[in-house]
Amino acid sequence: MHIPLHTRVALGAAVGVSAGIAAHFLWADSEQLAGFVKYVAQPAGQIFMRLLLMLVVPLIVSALALGVAGLGDLKSLGRIGLKTLAYTVCVSMIAVAIGVGLVTWLQPGAGMDEETRLRLLEGAGSRAASITSAPAPKTGIDLLVQIVPDNPIRSAASGDMLGLMFFSAMLGVGLLLTRTEGARKFEAALQGVFDVGLRLIQIVIGFAPIGVAALLFTLTAQLGYEILVQLGRYVLVVLLALLLHQFVVYALSVKLLGRMSPLAFFKAIQPAMLTAFSTSSSNATLPTALQVAEERLKLPPQISRFVLTIGATANQNGTALFEGVTVLFLAQFYGIELSVEHQAAVLGICILAGIGTAGVPSGSIPVIAAMLGMIGVPIEGLGLVLGVDRFLDMCRTVVNVSGDLAAAVVVSRGESSS
Repeated sequence: MHIPLHTRVALGAAVGVSAGIAAHFLWADSEQLAGFVKYVAQPAGQIFMRLLLMLVVPLIVSALALGVAGLGDLKSLGRIGLKTLAYTVCVSMIAVAIGVGLVTWLQPGAGMDEETRLRLLEGAGSRAASITSAPAPKTGIDLLVQIVPDNPIRSAASGDMLGLMFFSAMLGVGLLLTRTEGARKFEAALQGVFDVGLRLIQIVIGFAPIGVAALLFTLTAQLGYEILVQLGRYVLVVLLALLLHQFVVYALSVKLLGRMSPLAFFKAIQPAMLTAFSTSSSNATLPTALQVAEERLKLPPQISRFVLTIGATANQNGTALFEGVTVLFLAQFYGIELSVEHQAAVLGICILAGIGTAGVPSGSIPVIAAMLGMIGVPIEGLGLVLGVDRFLDMCRTVVNVSGDLAAAVVVSRGESSS
């Protein structure tokens, strides 16, 4: 009998947590446990993380460039393309701001005693450096200037995610404006890179049960059950942020900008919400969303098809929110203080990642891993998130798909149905 991946990941998380807590209570200070963690559990978790990070650069370059290029010819699309782009950026900014604000206010990762934190951080910096060589983030005017990379290949090699994303977005703009056979061939090649990257991600995620078990065993063997309390607080903060964005921000945008009743909107999009929740994929939900837009929301087909097709990749509000909360939670968990400039950098990357993240299950995990390395947070902590990611992925996909449909309502207002 085939066991679904999310069930296997949950089982791996349960095994890792249970074994780690038992080992913590039975052999907390033993050399045997320390040796097992050092030579077995920790390397297994690191290999899994390195496999994810290996795919970050090709996925970001291809997905973000294709997402921007998919806007079509801005001259012919005119106000529709610009309205879609402006709405997407603004609502993504609001989503990330909600997530960052809540995690800063509620502090779900704080509260660990200093002795435990020092034990957890022992050697974590060097282990993180061995996985990713991302530079420390810049601050102030340096941050603004260096968003524009002088060498995109060096940005990719050094883990400069903002620079790499800026180059990828500009690559998409170039593809959008260049109407030659060579440009179309290059766009097709990027699509091939993207498709191969997604397939490799699926293969790597297939090893997630082992990787998650190893990562969580390492953490719980060091911390015991205390880690579960903070994990529960993290899940609650993510869900609260997603609920606020879904039923406050989208309701207001539909009401004020789309001139549609929020109650009627949410009632009409229920089939798409249910499909999104069950598949955890914006791309897999696209056929249902298109049907809902035309038959239940009665939107102009040529507009809804454009907005929803682009939105399946380029309007990932829930994903952007989730990435911001996760990065700041893990920074709090490891006791790493982030300046206002560093938090602004996280916010900017999350907004760009919301445009370029693959609309498939767990598509945001490689981007989060890269961001953690960039701001100096040990990426082994991502094992915590992976243990509960399936449920949170289902929830944020609902927000992503609802956001696409809300964008279609807003952009369609005042447009002809012909």
